[in-house]
Amino acid sequence: MTVNQILDVKGNEVHSILSTITVYQALRIMGERNIGAVLVIEDNILKGILSERDYARKIVLKNKTSRETFVHEIMDTDIITVKPDDDINYCMDLITNKRVRHLPVVSETKVIGIVSIGDVVKSIIELQENTIHHLDSYIHGTKAE
Repeated sequence: MTVNQILDVKGNEVHSILSTITVYQALRIMGERNIGAVLVIEDNILKGILSERDYARKIVLKNKTSRETFVHEIMDTDIITVKPDDDINYCMDLITNKRVRHLPVVSETKVIGIVSIGDVVKSIIELQENTIHHLDSYIHGTKAE
């Protein structure tokens, strides 16, 4: 299964913000959209990503305030991206080894979606369930659906 197949199922809506808004404003947007991370895109270029983890570690634990801190001050600029034709096992490897929870999907230079650890795990589970079903059908001599 590829990243593109995940996007076909979940959709490829991209929520983005500017780095010049406050962290509080970004958190409100994330809350309204029920998302755990938001991309920072300026002039159609991916500049960073802001996650709930960034807020917890870089605002709350450092006694800063979200109303006075700007996104560009705490966003992660070392962004790990994937391509639409990348395999989900590659995504899981990145998530595990790079310790990230969100992977922006970039085609050439344009962001076309984002996949989360939940999306990848769900896809892997579905693949494993399909494999088990087919193997069970093969062993028992029944036709797999």
